[in-house]
Amino acid sequence: MSFADQLERLEQFLDADDLHDEALDYLAGHGYLTALSISPVEVPEAEWIAELFAEEPNYQDEAQKADIESALLALKAQIARDLASDEDLEAPCDLTLGDEPDYSDLRSWCVGFLEGVFLREEDWFAEDEETVSELLLPIMVGSGLFDDQPEFADIAKDQDMVEDMMQHIPEILTQLFLLFHAPEDKPKPALLAPRH
Repeated sequence: MSFADQLERLEQFLDADDLHDEALDYLAGHGYLTALSISPVEVPEAEWIAELFAEEPNYQDEAQKADIESALLALKAQIARDLASDEDLEAPCDLTLGDEPDYSDLRSWCVGFLEGVFLREEDWFAEDEETVSELLLPIMVGSGLFDDQPEFADIAKDQDMVEDMMQHIPEILTQLFLLFHAPEDKPKPALLAPRH
């Protein structure tokens, strides 16, 4: 089966209505797998799969379970390869929150990404909290999860600024990946050089 076929089956499975209410849909799942691919520490497969579904789905049989889980692993591997390449990661949805942010694909993706961060939150911020917070800001804004905090509410009022932030998400992902995974002998990106 081709990777495209696998992805299509995965998308149909994750977007079906019979999963747990807290399970991630396909776009949130893509964001989640992107965060796991960037994460400074490896999260065990069994743990992140369990978290993604919130509870074990009602698979038709073991073959379907194996099919879905191997599709998740293949997508995660593809995202990791894209992040390690010199190209910015191609987003699976439009980089805009549009007129109804709560219903936008990008909001789902951002929420899923942060779910992946929350699995190992301490590790994400352990080395360089300021830089990581700065880089994660657009994704946090996009998620809408922090809109009740004054500084986020202020940003949300400026639609042009928010939309500009959303456009920068692919390069932010590359910078986060390099921050955690650049080889020791390679200089970190200029933005990420420690501030003295």
